[in-house]
Amino acid sequence: MTNRWSQWLRRNGTQDFHLARKDGWDAFVNAAAREPLERLDRRQIAALNAEELEDYREARMVWNANLPTVRTPQMLDALSVFEQVLASGRRDGDRQRGSIVVDADGGRGKTTTVTRFARDLHRRVYRREGPLTAEGHQRLPVAFIPLSAGMTLKGLNQKILEFYGHPAAAKSSTSSLGSLAVDCVLSCQTRLIVIDDLHFIDFKHRNGLDVSNHLKWLSNEMPVTFIYVGINLAEKRFFDDGLAGEQAVYAQTSRRATRCTLAPFNLDGDAAYQLWVKTLRAFEDGIVLADARPGMLTDEAREIFRRTQGNIASLTNLIDRACYLATMTGGETIDRAVIDAVTIDNAATVSAAG
Repeated sequence: MTNRWSQWLRRNGTQDFHLARKDGWDAFVNAAAREPLERLDRRQIAALNAEELEDYREARMVWNANLPTVRTPQMLDALSVFEQVLASGRRDGDRQRGSIVVDADGGRGKTTTVTRFARDLHRRVYRREGPLTAEGHQRLPVAFIPLSAGMTLKGLNQKILEFYGHPAAAKSSTSSLGSLAVDCVLSCQTRLIVIDDLHFIDFKHRNGLDVSNHLKWLSNEMPVTFIYVGINLAEKRFFDDGLAGEQAVYAQTSRRATRCTLAPFNLDGDAAYQLWVKTLRAFEDGIVLADARPGMLTDEAREIFRRTQGNIASLTNLIDRACYLATMTGGETIDRAVIDAVTIDNAATVSAAG
């Protein structure tokens, strides 16, 4: 028997986006925002029957685990850099475009920041130019290519072809894969390629140098802007093209690429503290609990910072789990007791204990 909460779940339930395939990326780009979820008070919750209560709880957990993206100061700074570099994306095809390297520790919101920017760009191009090219090909303004451990030159080209759904991805020789990848990008008029998890490549190893050189070749052959995303890329010598000592000054990547970092929040001074509080308040406004109230998170700003060290991934983990506990225990709010009961990710737990 259906009720309005089960119907809401059917329309707004958890969505699995396979961003590494064009169909999954297209679904992510075109997904509508979730319908707002009604916040019931305790009296209304008590009036629900067993099935309605179960479905309303599930609906709240889906909603609270997918709160609208908060545009933090770090994200806004990164988006500004992206737009500046994308200005060179208007250059004619015979001119070199710049690239962006989002280089930061884990848990800083790198992929979230980049995918939201890429989604917005994809939508803008669709609006102006339509879903098909003049030749009748599917227009794909953005390609999202996540890498894996031990990535080789052949593997990189296969990942690109797999995104576009090219049937030759697993069949062609290494020498022809690169040309096929270029053909896909040109046919679909792709303008931005996101290479995620670039830290899986060892730029001091032969395979890593091959991949690095191939990325430079692709950037010369394709009229696109690249965004590379990874952890500790400067330390891994990505900008030096794997070169050491005096040879590093000849590295092309460092001149072509603009490095963008995403710092954690800090509490060094009143201004920094207010930015942290403002971010907590933005999350607080979206939470659906019967006894949700202004100050629910901000009153515990310093304790939440101690638990998360200002890392956005740890913060969202804490909020997800606190909402779950508040829902399932009937507490219906987030307070110090709920925050203390949350089991958070290992990195944040170790840092908080130290």
